[in-house]
Amino acid sequence: MILDDLLQSIQQNIPYISRADLQLVSDAYQLASLAHSGQKRHSGEDYIQHPMAVAIKLAEMKADITTIIAGLLHDVPENTPITLEEIESTFGAEVANLVDGVTKLGILKYRGLERYTENLRKMFVAMAEDIRVIIIRFADRIHNLQTLEWQRPDKRRRIALESIEIYAAIAHRLGMWQIKGELEDLAFPYAYPKEYQWTISLAQNKLKIQEKYLEKIKRLTEKELLNQKIPYLDLSVRKKHLYSLYKKLVKKEGDLDKVYDIIALRIIVKNIPDCYRVLGLIHQLWTPLKGRVKDYIAQPKLNGYQSLHTTVFCEQGQIVEFQIRNQEMEEVSEFGIAAHWLYKETPQGKNKIQKDRLVWVKALKELKSSPGSHQDFLEQIKSDIIKNRILVFTPKGDVIDLPEGSTPIDFAYRVHSDLGNSCQGAVINDQLVSLDTPLKSGDVVSVLTNKNKKVPSSDWLQIVKTYQAKEKIRDALKKEQGNFVSRLLRPKK
Repeated sequence: MILDDLLQSIQQNIPYISRADLQLVSDAYQLASLAHSGQKRHSGEDYIQHPMAVAIKLAEMKADITTIIAGLLHDVPENTPITLEEIESTFGAEVANLVDGVTKLGILKYRGLERYTENLRKMFVAMAEDIRVIIIRFADRIHNLQTLEWQRPDKRRRIALESIEIYAAIAHRLGMWQIKGELEDLAFPYAYPKEYQWTISLAQNKLKIQEKYLEKIKRLTEKELLNQKIPYLDLSVRKKHLYSLYKKLVKKEGDLDKVYDIIALRIIVKNIPDCYRVLGLIHQLWTPLKGRVKDYIAQPKLNGYQSLHTTVFCEQGQIVEFQIRNQEMEEVSEFGIAAHWLYKETPQGKNKIQKDRLVWVKALKELKSSPGSHQDFLEQIKSDIIKNRILVFTPKGDVIDLPEGSTPIDFAYRVHSDLGNSCQGAVINDQLVSLDTPLKSGDVVSVLTNKNKKVPSSDWLQIVKTYQAKEKIRDALKKEQGNFVSRLLRPKK
């Protein structure tokens, strides 16, 4: 990879780029190339190839120039004599802050559970301060996975597992489906080699047969779209990511015939009305499967994903999934929160969508791991990130994002610590319920409080599901214990 490759990628992916910005990228490349001169990677290639690959990936994600420059320079302060202050003097504070954020994360090396969990916490702190830090880390991790064969076997598996369990899970929560899929598929052969071979052996033949069949359905669909004068931007055959297919196969007990979306047809149109016109056309042509029509436009997924999905009986009775969306939805489905770089300031202040989607990051940022409980902390982090999410509402209509299985106590602590500590009952959808009642998406939750109650019950630790609630309960109990001891030791008048 050379500088021209990066500049070409930027010009292809980022419209209206200025000459001044391109010159800044060239200057950053020259600095990185000089700084890393003589350094080699495990593969034997010049080290500069790594930051170049990171920067090109960021350009493909339509990142801003500041982020691309930070991607080029992300290893400079850590691995070379050039300091962060020198980077700031040349490229400004914003670039320096991003590089510093990535550098502070370091590499999530497994040097004992305590060190590892602390590094994870640092990552959530950095993400909460500027989401671009984790975007750069995704690009960095993808290239590291692409060159994983050059690492020791034990290190390969550790990096691969971490990529699936932590990085891909975060990408999923941010709605970055393409990045999630890349991370998982690159890590899959190293993390679970036997399962990878099993999935390949099951899917290989069917993929070839279905691809040929889908090309025929694609031509028929194109013809009908033209006949009905419905303009479309793209109509393509999309394969399911391999690791995602593996997880689906496990659920279906290895029965590939029960996986309907192994290959799907994706139709990109100009606007939302055309999305519904296409859906109607497909249902005129073929019979939809009951319960398999999903409107994620009217009801987007938690991470912002929007699309229409329908599964239909096509020619010769074969089952095919269609995904219909506009260009904006396609960009969000590929790159999630990074699609429009929502961290940017607007005249109204921080974009509300960003705030809503990053509440969970701020909650994870506040977590603390108690001595001796690092494994529990790690498992809870994975649970908070990976577990299916639900959306519940306050009586005022505010949306609260929680892991599946959460209780009214989890809800109360997610809103505010004082609300949790004084909680003594709950009302869900106008019905009085017990505090251990599992919440469901769409529930409207009211918390009943006692203003004289300041301390939660220790029994709640067995009820709540979120690590955030457990930590706040422990903190309140510990504080009360300290107050009790102080009262005992206070001199009597």
